[in-house]
Amino acid sequence: MVYKMRFVQNYDKKDEAAFLALEKRFIELEEKSADLKRGHRYVSVMGREAVNTMIWEAEYDSMEEAVNALKIIQENPEHDALLEKQICFMRDSYVELYQQIG
Repeated sequence: MVYKMRFVQNYDKKDEAAFLALEKRFIELEEKSADLKRGHRYVSVMGREAVNTMIWEAEYDSMEEAVNALKIIQENPEHDALLEKQICFMRDSYVELYQQIG
């Protein structure tokens, strides 16, 4: 069974450049870390989500793998340090987990 995890982050539009610059550092961290899953990132252009929304998403083969990925993120000191720098630009953030059907 496939699961899709999404981190949805709303940031202050005036801080978009700084927010996305830090996001590039998260990409670099994912690329060099064997433990962190390389996700896909999207910025809202049109739709329900405001244009100051960034979504990171990745697929996992099981619920257990998705939950373990969250634990790996929480225990990664480099990820934590980057998040501490980026969080001041966020208005809201939440995690979604979807189960594939069919």
